[in-house]
Amino acid sequence: MTETTLGGGGADVTISLADPGATAALGARLFPLLQAGDIVALRGDLGMGKTTLVRGLVQRALGPETDVPSPTFTLVQTYDLDGMELWHFDLYRLETPEEVFELGVEEAFIDCISLIEWPDRMGPYLPHEHLEIRLRQDGDGRSAAISGSADWRARLEGLAA
Repeated sequence: MTETTLGGGGADVTISLADPGATAALGARLFPLLQAGDIVALRGDLGMGKTTLVRGLVQRALGPETDVPSPTFTLVQTYDLDGMELWHFDLYRLETPEEVFELGVEEAFIDCISLIEWPDRMGPYLPHEHLEIRLRQDGDGRSAAISGSADWRARLEGLAA
């Protein structure tokens, strides 16, 4: 089930995810909507599928054989998308928000696509303009609540279709 609210200044989409395959498929559907400089905040408890979503997105971009490990221990993985980089951050292990600068977020935020797991660990350094994806348990499955500011509205209309 997809619920869409595209009124007012922003955009909100809720998508039911029956299984991990549906979560990866959502990532694959998101990829064509992303542009250089986009920041995507991925929220959800442990095991909700944040890395699975990223895996689907990266494999859509680079092919299904692409290895997409969780950056739990490396904290960041980068992928070259034909001249544009995608940065996948996992900030779960950060102790202070200032540690994000050691990972290169300033460079990533300029002209790369940034996917950030555990964005709350950034504290005040998470830019206001970002796409928010909240993965949560929903009955026997899961759901993704996706929200963005007005500039995301047109892009999310394609996702909601």
